[in-house]
Amino acid sequence: MSTKEEKIKNFDPSQPGLADATIFGLPFTADESEIIVVPVPWEVTVSYGAGASLGPKAIFDASFQVDLLHEEFPDLWKAGIFMDEISEDCLFESKRLKALAQPIIESLEHGEDVQSLPVLNANQDAINRASASLNKHIEERVQSWMAQGKKVILLGGDHSTPLGYYNALAANCANFGILHFDAHMDLRDAYEGFTYSHASIMFNTIKLPQVTKLIQVGVRDFCEQEVALAKESEKIHVFTDAYLKSKQFEGDNWQSQVDHIINLLPEHVAISFDIDALYQWYCPNTGTPVPGGLSYEQVTYMLSKLATSNKKIIGIDLVEVAPGDDEWDGNVGARLLFHLCGIFAKNNGFDTGEKIQF
Repeated sequence: MSTKEEKIKNFDPSQPGLADATIFGLPFTADESEIIVVPVPWEVTVSYGAGASLGPKAIFDASFQVDLLHEEFPDLWKAGIFMDEISEDCLFESKRLKALAQPIIESLEHGEDVQSLPVLNANQDAINRASASLNKHIEERVQSWMAQGKKVILLGGDHSTPLGYYNALAANCANFGILHFDAHMDLRDAYEGFTYSHASIMFNTIKLPQVTKLIQVGVRDFCEQEVALAKESEKIHVFTDAYLKSKQFEGDNWQSQVDHIINLLPEHVAISFDIDALYQWYCPNTGTPVPGGLSYEQVTYMLSKLATSNKKIIGIDLVEVAPGDDEWDGNVGARLLFHLCGIFAKNNGFDTGEKIQF
């Protein structure tokens, strides 16, 4: 019997998670786990609410309270989920660069030309270089885990963090689409002068030739530049929250909407989930909240339908979870992450057990 088999035999998933264990209180090492969660505590370019860099730790801490008997994937825990180290150096650098970014953002808000202000211009360039370096580091880190046969989930941080992850996916898959849950399009070109802004993630991503489709779901905030790009690009399909709700009000049920969205995706799919796609009561402390949104049940239904479709899920990122004075945001983030692990495992052929029927 292997060490992992012994741990499965001896571990009681009905008891509280082990305090000295990895995420969700699981007893497995990285080698014994099929899914690796890579945390990126970074939020340099945020211009409104803060806290996303603390999201990975909040989710990790809350994960120990998640019951491991998932209704849809009761044996998911046996596959093994391991969270990579939260880098204190990354968190420190994020704080340092964020302090440099704030005067730049404030100057822009006052109508000043940053290019004419030498110190701010130099700091902006430094932030862009550091963000590019982070992207490269994430790409290499993800590639390393993928080379070991692991399924990798990236856990932000703000929404700028997955770009290096997409580069790693692109190096291993010649053609894939992104199913993007978000309140925002994130299609702005170098927002506020930051090439790798959280508001520019999808603008940068669709430049990758391997990304052939971007399906955006739940969008409810955008600018003229983003709308123009979405309309002119054959890659982009946008399902705003208002459109989806109006179709439901007129009798189009959620199942048919979900089936239509999934059918638009290519064979290989990556999921990008910004927590602000949900109603704000699920994520009251996220950085850029917008009224409206999707329910938790709506998104988990769509994700589960994707898992059992003819599409192949190749990657997942979860971003913009920001803890407040209580554990609610982390709790929702941890439970959503567990569901994302479930659909990732099931779609890729791991035995997650039969759905519980009452």
